[in-house]
Amino acid sequence: MRAGPHNALTDVPGVLLGHATRIGGGALTGTTAVLLPEGTVTAVDVRGGGPSTRDTLALDPREDRRAVAALVLTGGSSYGLGTAHGVLDWVTRHRPWADPVVPTAALFDLGRGGDFTAHPRPEVGHEAASAAAGGPVAQGNVGAGTGALTAQMKGGLGTASATFPDGTTVAAVVGMNSHHPAVDPATGLPLGVAFGLPGEFPLVPVAPEVIAAGRERLRATFEARRFRAPLNTVIGVVATTAPLTPGQAHRLADAGHNGLSLAIRPSHGLADGDTIFAAATGSSGTAATALSAAPGVFARAIAHAVLAATSITTDWGELLAHRDLYPQP
Repeated sequence: MRAGPHNALTDVPGVLLGHATRIGGGALTGTTAVLLPEGTVTAVDVRGGGPSTRDTLALDPREDRRAVAALVLTGGSSYGLGTAHGVLDWVTRHRPWADPVVPTAALFDLGRGGDFTAHPRPEVGHEAASAAAGGPVAQGNVGAGTGALTAQMKGGLGTASATFPDGTTVAAVVGMNSHHPAVDPATGLPLGVAFGLPGEFPLVPVAPEVIAAGRERLRATFEARRFRAPLNTVIGVVATTAPLTPGQAHRLADAGHNGLSLAIRPSHGLADGDTIFAAATGSSGTAATALSAAPGVFARAIAHAVLAATSITTDWGELLAHRDLYPQP
């Protein structure tokens, strides 16, 4: 097993990804659009107590298969679901084979730029779909991860992939906005680092006094914020080249949630609406390999989201990232 050429969701051939990001003027939010090739089998698994989704029932494996051309991850909570209208407009013009559904999941980032009403709208979704491309994927404070937090630390967007000798590629992208921690309290490292490939995460455990200082800085910034909205949600997509049935695709989304549980502890709480989409293009590989690899790939994507995030100060308050709280020597 090794990472794909970009260690990103776009290592699944035919899968394209685009971001639209809004920072400043009271906004700290964005949208990520994932475009899928014709014939992709899609599914979804929604967990947690507070999901914000659109068109997820269209992916029920008990119903007729839908021709889905795009999946959307967005900020803005339920207001941000309107970005699907912009993505659907793009799909209608460029993917005439697709059904008029754009399954969407939103995370809570309202007010994190200072203006509670500064959420993504349809034009932001259209911008994200128009920007979708293959190749390297920007991570951190971009797209759906722009306004994300993880246990009061700055969250973000992350991605990872793995390829196997049998021709299977598995990849994931995640908007990391968890209510609970994604950092090992003993080492100061993201929990997902434990599933990294050789050389992927060249990190060393953080000194205990640095960990303690980081926790105190988080507490102080939390107390200084204008308001303390507790709502969160982790959203993502796990994709594979393996040929899967609709039922197996649902199990792939379930396996992504297993990876979420490995990298965030505890997970799937009442304040979370954790939602993971699955997409299987069917070009090469096996279902067994895809299902066994998905948890580790999703956990690695979460680790990349935590490590790629950058600190930012908004009208809401200071949002500190892992790199500043737990610096490497």
